[in-house]
Amino acid sequence: MFKRILVALDGSTHSQRSFEYAKDLTLKYSAQLVLIHAFGPIPRELGSPIIEQIEAHAVEEGRRIVEQAQAQLANMNLNVTTEILEGPAAEAILRTAETYTCDLIVLGSRGLGTFEGLLLGSVSNTVLQHAKIPVLIVK
Repeated sequence: MFKRILVALDGSTHSQRSFEYAKDLTLKYSAQLVLIHAFGPIPRELGSPIIEQIEAHAVEEGRRIVEQAQAQLANMNLNVTTEILEGPAAEAILRTAETYTCDLIVLGSRGLGTFEGLLLGSVSNTVLQHAKIPVLIVK
């Protein structure tokens, strides 16, 4: 049923749960798994040395999150692709899903944002409204 499944990772508990669902679906359907972490955007007004430091830290944090997920997939013989992107998360998720012609996007209902009381996080809500493919939102 699914050939390519995209899961967005941000290090949150919701993200980890969505990863577990995506992993199970990937195994069930022998699908390709696309792991994505998006950060930023970084304000360019800060100046070159500061931007470079912030960007390096953001990329390193994204790499750490993606590598943790990859470690959980070790010895499962899965086809896994990873992306670490700068930019608004919802846009990066939608763009990556289109680039890889994904059949399903899996997201946590909320990420690391500051609005605890929301039913859906802003990223999940935006992806849900604009995606052209099915979206699975995991609580």
